[in-house]
Amino acid sequence: MRIVHLGLGHFFRAHQAWYTAHASDAAQWGIAAFTGRSGASAEALTRQDGLFTLVERGPDTDRLEVVGSVVEAVAGDDIQRLEALVSDPHVAVITLTVTESGYRLTTAGLPDLDDPDVRSDLDALRVYRPAATTILGRLTTAFRARRDADAGPIAVVPCDNIPGNGEFVARGVTAFAERVDQALAAWIRSNVSFVSTSVDRITPHTDEAPAVLSRAGWLDDLTVMTEPFSDWVLAGSFPAGRPDWESAGARFVDDIEPWENRKLWLLNGAHSLLTFAGMPRGLDTVAEAIADPECRALVESFWAEAVACLPGGTEHERYRAQLIERFANPRIVHRLAQIAAEATTKVQFRFAAVAERSVDAGGDASASARALATWIAWLRTDPGAVDVRADAVAAAEACDDPISALIALVSPKLAALPDFVDHVRRFIPVVTTDCSKENQ
Repeated sequence: MRIVHLGLGHFFRAHQAWYTAHASDAAQWGIAAFTGRSGASAEALTRQDGLFTLVERGPDTDRLEVVGSVVEAVAGDDIQRLEALVSDPHVAVITLTVTESGYRLTTAGLPDLDDPDVRSDLDALRVYRPAATTILGRLTTAFRARRDADAGPIAVVPCDNIPGNGEFVARGVTAFAERVDQALAAWIRSNVSFVSTSVDRITPHTDEAPAVLSRAGWLDDLTVMTEPFSDWVLAGSFPAGRPDWESAGARFVDDIEPWENRKLWLLNGAHSLLTFAGMPRGLDTVAEAIADPECRALVESFWAEAVACLPGGTEHERYRAQLIERFANPRIVHRLAQIAAEATTKVQFRFAAVAERSVDAGGDASASARALATWIAWLRTDPGAVDVRADAVAAAEACDDPISALIALVSPKLAALPDFVDHVRRFIPVVTTDCSKENQ
């Protein structure tokens, strides 16, 4: 095997594993995939020899495929196996899908030293013990093993919805390593290439195997259901080699920013907006929410502002039309409650980023202000969604001016603009009333 993946989940199996399986040189590039915390999925995948069924669900038909690019599945806390793999010079790539908040980094892209797991991993590494809890600790442990084995350079490929995710992770990991061993941090800067990516394939988490699987006589505990559409754009170098992913449809570009922002703002931004507007209306899925005229109007207004922030020449009209079709696919049951997780970090990258650019350009930021208001109004419904920044959200809501404090969580820059804050403040009663009317 020549690829190590951290974050064995549905999206990884529908995207990076699928692209690797479809590469022209797939036989040369097996993947060792590590789980996040629980080892259950690794045990299940091991029982199936690494094989799983991918079901592409179109509006009318299903397409079934067995994906075989994962050759080893490992529990995330098996740090010795991680060290052994990454210290092998044949291993050339580490890919990551750990979610935006999974990196335990602050908004500045630095290690969150208020996180007890981050501090614990730092303490372990300082006395030369391996760190097994956080991604920062696991990567730094792996890099130390590779350096000590003189195994040569390696590429790291984050596949999470973060602008400039390669640079973001590079800054965080290097800053973490600096607190452990400055010589190790210097080795990372010289020997690890961090590749930025834009990933796109709607893959809702579900444990329901479709009837078409049983009709085909297939037994699979790890079926993944996804849409037919897929896209992968990468920018960066691979000093130890990489699969021929472009033969499977991936694109390699010099500048990732237009592509990642197009996807992050238009697809992911719309998902969050549909969630915050749809859940208070009693809607359950993306397909239901995009069919609601008020929700769709919010999305299209936000899109109009977001595309004005994209560089000239970035195609977005066809992409937006495709998104409407993809969202409306009733056979992809993408639940709003799933999208709601880690909302604060998502709002930072999906709404606040557009608002900052709109303000900087002197343009109309009303749609992103309304999106932020929709998020704040949703918070007041006490949705109970998992959020690693829940304590910070609760503290902000307890402030004398909770609106300003909540905006500061996702953008101190916007919170320092009284006119923008007032704009958000004026929208909150409007979006709250809209939802109340919908439920009457």
